[in-house]
Amino acid sequence: MSDPQPEPWSIKRVLAWASDDFRRRGNKSARLDAELLLCEALGFDRIKLIVEAERPLAEAELGRYRELIKRRRNGEPIAYILGRREFFALPFRVDRRVLIPRPDTEVLVETALNGSRARHLYGRMLDLCTGSGCVAIAFAKERPTWRVTALDLSTDAASLARENARRAGVAHHVSVLEGDLFAPLPKAAQFELITANPPYIPSGDIAGLDVDVRDFEPRLALDGGADGLAIIRRLLQEAPPYLTPGGLLALEVGFDQAPAVAALFQEAGFVEVSRAKDLAGIERVVSGQRSA
Repeated sequence: MSDPQPEPWSIKRVLAWASDDFRRRGNKSARLDAELLLCEALGFDRIKLIVEAERPLAEAELGRYRELIKRRRNGEPIAYILGRREFFALPFRVDRRVLIPRPDTEVLVETALNGSRARHLYGRMLDLCTGSGCVAIAFAKERPTWRVTALDLSTDAASLARENARRAGVAHHVSVLEGDLFAPLPKAAQFELITANPPYIPSGDIAGLDVDVRDFEPRLALDGGADGLAIIRRLLQEAPPYLTPGGLLALEVGFDQAPAVAALFQEAGFVEVSRAKDLAGIERVVSGQRSA
C-alpha cells in the first residue's frame, strides 16, 4: 500500500496552527493576528478567509506567511508588519518612525471637534507631537474649512505625517512642520485650538512596557521624563501666547494622570478645565480654555 498523502495546509488548518502558536506565546489577540497576517500574505480580506477556508496554500504563500509569523513572534506590532492602522475610520500608514495610533486617542479628536463646534466654519488648529498626523488629519477631515498645522520634533515622523495628509486628501489645508513644540512657529502665530498627544510615560516605567511597545515604538514618543509630565508642563507654560482668548488646549494623558494635569491647567491660568473619558472609562484627555 502507498503511504497516505499528507494533509494539505489549507487556510483553515494554517490559521488554527498559527493561532495556537501565538496563543502559547502569550499573544492576547492570537486569532485576529493570525487572520490579519494571512490576509496580508494572500491579498485577501477576512471574509474571503472564511469563504475559501478549505483552499490549500501554495508553497510560496506558505513562505510569505511564515516570514510574517516570525516577525510577530519577535514582538513586532501588527500595525508595523502591515504598514497601516485605522484611526477615526481613516487608514493611516504607520511604521517604526511613529507611535501607532490607538483608539484611546480618538477621544482627543472628539474633544477638539466638540470644542470647535461653535466656530466650525473657520478656525486655526495646531497639533503638537503629531507623529503619524492622525489627530490633525482626522480633525481636518471633519473641519475642511479650518487651517491645520501639525508639528513634530522628529523629521522622520513629520515626513510620514505629510504622506498621510496627502493620502487623506487634506494636504491643501494641513501643513506639517518640524521642530521642538512651538519653536518653528512665528511669534505672532495664534490658534483657536491646540491639541497634543505628548510623551507621558515616566522614564522608569519604559523598561516594564510590553515588548511590542518597548522595543519597537519610538522612545521619543513615549518618554515623558521622571514623572511623565515634563512635556505636559512645557506645553502648559508655553501654549497661552499661541492661543486666542478663549482658545482651547486639549492634551492626552496617561491612565492615572488626569487629576494632576487638571491641577496644572488651573495653575497655568486656564479656565473651564474638564476631563474626557475613553471607552474604558479612563480619563484620557484634559482640556481648558485660555482666559479671555
